[in-house]
Amino acid sequence: MNQQSDFEMANTEDTLKDMYLSFRLGDEDYCLEIRHVTEIVGIQKVTEVPDMPHYVKGVVNLRGQVIPVIDMRLRFNMMGRDYDERTCIVVINLRNGLVQVGLVVDTVNEVRSIEESNVSPPPKSGTGQCAQYIRGLGKVGDDVKIILDANKLLFEEEFAAFSA
Repeated sequence: MNQQSDFEMANTEDTLKDMYLSFRLGDEDYCLEIRHVTEIVGIQKVTEVPDMPHYVKGVVNLRGQVIPVIDMRLRFNMMGRDYDERTCIVVINLRNGLVQVGLVVDTVNEVRSIEESNVSPPPKSGTGQCAQYIRGLGKVGDDVKIILDANKLLFEEEFAAFSA
């Protein structure tokens, strides 16, 4: 019985390989590996929490579970904007399900496949570093999607605060 569940888990991981949730912030498309995404919900009342980084909007109560919410525009030092009917919260699991976080995005586009052979490493800045949370750049036809590393969207001290 245990072997069957291991097989089923491996089979599920294979089906999710190279699958990404695409969403928009401003004029750019970003992607997250679909295996991190648990659900997408409409924008709802966010309870502000004091002494959080500026991009942490607060927390939401999602079916009895309190989840921190990050405004991805603010996280990426973009200009904030008013939320509208297309604004969504993408709920993701981080650290193998130990932490759930909601990401506020302008709009969700689609789930799409981007083969590993079409993913290039991110460009480095003048200091030789690249943004910590960019895993790569996915080529989709004539477009480029910025692929994020979900586990690097937060710094260690933020993980500690959210998992407490």
